[in-house]
Amino acid sequence: MVLPTIFGTLLFLALLWGDWYQFTSLQGGSGRSGVGVAKRADRIAGCSCSLLKTRFDQQGWLQLPHGVARWCQDMDVIVIRPSYQFFSMRFRTAWPLKGTIDVKVEDEGIIFQLVKRMPWSSALLTMIWLLVVLIGTFTYLGMFVWNGGFESAGGVVLALGILALGVLVLVFGLVLVSLAYRLEDHRLMQVYQELRESLETGTLSN
Repeated sequence: MVLPTIFGTLLFLALLWGDWYQFTSLQGGSGRSGVGVAKRADRIAGCSCSLLKTRFDQQGWLQLPHGVARWCQDMDVIVIRPSYQFFSMRFRTAWPLKGTIDVKVEDEGIIFQLVKRMPWSSALLTMIWLLVVLIGTFTYLGMFVWNGGFESAGGVVLALGILALGVLVLVFGLVLVSLAYRLEDHRLMQVYQELRESLETGTLSN
């Protein structure tokens, strides 16, 4: 029983690491890995494909003050990701974001269609965690009622305490995810604005 548990744990960790590695990699088709959580579209006036090419190096990379951008010319997609450094305030939460930008050329300029993406593992584990708390709380209450737990005042108090604890854990999880998303979204949009600035003015602000 110990060996299957160890093997299952190692397999789970390997899948988790593989998903995050695929997510953080900006090479080729891996740029679209992750689940889309939000979208937006913007017009970059006065920008053209020729100007776009001058902003990126021969390998398609563009270093920005707070992140990096990779242009995949064969797919007309720009992938952006914030930079993270050890021993700094820019730590990575369990819900990191990156952006894939579909580039559409028009006469008036270029249309950026941004999709904000999160690792599949982060989204699935968060959903499973919240569902386990929600379903587990109400299942326990249902079994408690079925076994006559409400027949005494102490049983009613215990049931209310269990319900309050479940709701508290659920609310704490939602608040934690919300705060982490706001932080990561701010970082991603900072990199997005730096990319836009580099295309519109040709300069980058530190």
